[in-house]
Amino acid sequence: MKIKAIHQLLTFASVSAFLAFPTASFATGKTMPDAEVKYEGAPSSIESAKQVITPGAPTITQAEFQKAKTIFFQRCAGCHGVLRKGATGKPLTPDITQKKGTEYLKVFIKYGSPGGMPNWGTSGELTDAEVDLMARYIQHEPPTPPEWGMEEMQASWKVIVPVNKRPKKQMNHYALDKLFAITLRDAGQVAIVDGVSKKIVNIVKTGYAVHISRPSASGRYVFTIGRDAKISMIDLWMKVPDVVAEIKVGLEARSVETSKYKGMEDKYAIAGSYWPPQYTIMDGNTLEPLKIVSTRGMTVDTQEYHPEPRVAAIVASHEKPEFIINVKETGKVLLVNYKDIANLKVTTIDAARFLHDGGWDSTQRYFMSAANKSNKIVVIDSKEGKLVKMIEVGKIPHPGRGANFVDKKYGPVWATSHLGDDTISLIGTDPVKHPKYAWKVVRTLKGQGGGSLFIKTHPKSHHLWVDTTLNPSEKLSQSIAVFDIRNLNKGYQVLPIGKWADVGKGPKRVVQPEYNKEGNEVWFSVWNGKTQHSAIVIVDDKTLKLKKVIKDKRIVTPTGKFNIYNTMHDVY
Repeated sequence: MKIKAIHQLLTFASVSAFLAFPTASFATGKTMPDAEVKYEGAPSSIESAKQVITPGAPTITQAEFQKAKTIFFQRCAGCHGVLRKGATGKPLTPDITQKKGTEYLKVFIKYGSPGGMPNWGTSGELTDAEVDLMARYIQHEPPTPPEWGMEEMQASWKVIVPVNKRPKKQMNHYALDKLFAITLRDAGQVAIVDGVSKKIVNIVKTGYAVHISRPSASGRYVFTIGRDAKISMIDLWMKVPDVVAEIKVGLEARSVETSKYKGMEDKYAIAGSYWPPQYTIMDGNTLEPLKIVSTRGMTVDTQEYHPEPRVAAIVASHEKPEFIINVKETGKVLLVNYKDIANLKVTTIDAARFLHDGGWDSTQRYFMSAANKSNKIVVIDSKEGKLVKMIEVGKIPHPGRGANFVDKKYGPVWATSHLGDDTISLIGTDPVKHPKYAWKVVRTLKGQGGGSLFIKTHPKSHHLWVDTTLNPSEKLSQSIAVFDIRNLNKGYQVLPIGKWADVGKGPKRVVQPEYNKEGNEVWFSVWNGKTQHSAIVIVDDKTLKLKKVIKDKRIVTPTGKFNIYNTMHDVY
């Protein structure tokens, strides 16, 4: 079969490893130096697994197998799963891949597909030799990664500054609730930036590719978690905020949270792992691991056993001493009561498969969670502890925490944008005063395009911001769409954030609008290649004019930004 013909057949693929945030320009067909896209500091979760030779698969040497393991973990496991059973991406087990054949797989990997599979070859992230290697590798049985239990966690746990030696009061002059924690993805660092002076307070060494930063309920500590499952606990009271404790809760992870219920603030921290599939409850002051719970089990739809149900978003309930946990592959939401962790009580709610991210409605009672590949938003009542509704939305919702505001016609709504299409879905969230519109898509807006990762507004703002970070068009990925909530029918205005950054060549992806505490500034990451210049662009929310560009050679591949006050209080 000719290469072109094979490529034309590649319409079945799902959204794949771009969710792991590849640095290169996705689906543009432009080649960029390998240095820009090479991940550093991410240990492979399957490094100690032995080579597996599978009958019927192409020949592969031990050295090639080792290299392919690392590539798969860094670029592919985030969507296809470490065991290749499929998640956001399709299954890649030998019974499937061997039937496709090496040549077909090479084209699929090199050129990508209309369904969302990145063009790993033509983007410059993989050489032709590496494409060939991966096409052969995925026809072999995946190696089984090692488990990571209490013994391993205890060995990785470090209390760098004991509690009794930490400051008794704040030792710096910063307004802590105005600080930002900014992920410097490929550097394995987080920048603490003063929201007042716009200056860097400190560059903190953390886990690799920090996924989120979560302040404690008191606002004193910031907990970060990297893709390598390393949690870093940063004390903002120190003269120069820095890490006071750390632990690895697995080999790959995405979520961390702290207890917020009245009377139990900061008592516990919790983290969810992708591998092994489990969650860990820790001491909120030291990160000492206290309890590990596996999430392996049956799926909600076919009732089949799944060996790798990964823990995605975790939020802390304001109604009860509970953590609300999304279990991705099985489609279950867990309400974990931490009042007595020796006798842990867990409520299991069957929802929809591929649960990912989400956030609270404006009352902070209802958890709005995206089941991305199921194209649904799942509504959980944290007060009653039950499923309220599963709502059909656009293709592959990816809201981050979402956006809450009052629609002139429909009342309070929560909004999500989508990875797979250009729509923004507005869902009514007021069953008391607006019962007619509650838990329905009341309005669908048309945005710039698909590839959106985050949507954001603020209670003091009348603007709604939507990024298109992973859109294949450079024009779209380097800009932002902003709607006027007072007149949604007039459409959006486009702001050239990437151009305003003035950082020179590179993909310059614009990602994650984040407000300051006052709600009068919106901060954007202009995420360039690791060897190129990146920046933080700050826009005046009232005038929509450029206000400030933070440039510093230490700002390397910035992605997520988390204002301390807004994140503490779930303001979005």
